[in-house]
Amino acid sequence: MDSMEVAMGLIAGAGDSRSSCMEAIGLAKEGKFEEAKAALDRASDGMVSAHEIQTELIRNEMSGTGEPVSLLMVHAQDHLNLALIMRDVAEEIIELHRRLKELEEAK
Repeated sequence: MDSMEVAMGLIAGAGDSRSSCMEAIGLAKEGKFEEAKAALDRASDGMVSAHEIQTELIRNEMSGTGEPVSLLMVHAQDHLNLALIMRDVAEEIIELHRRLKELEEAK
């Protein structure tokens, strides 16, 4: 697989993970916390393969067998980092929705 295919794979995987995070937030807003957790799990699963690709790229670069860094690869790394951050933020937002629902039910 060439570097362009790798970069596009990272971008696509990160996009799927971000979409699953947004889905999880929407489900939590509706009070569907088990479904929200499942969506977050899907986001995390997608991140595992992207992270493995990223780790391999780093290993290759450190061993001197890596390819030159391109703007496309930097863009792919940006997408991956944003997806990782989105997952963390989604977890916090879901917890806030859970607490809000508990407070509303306690009234």
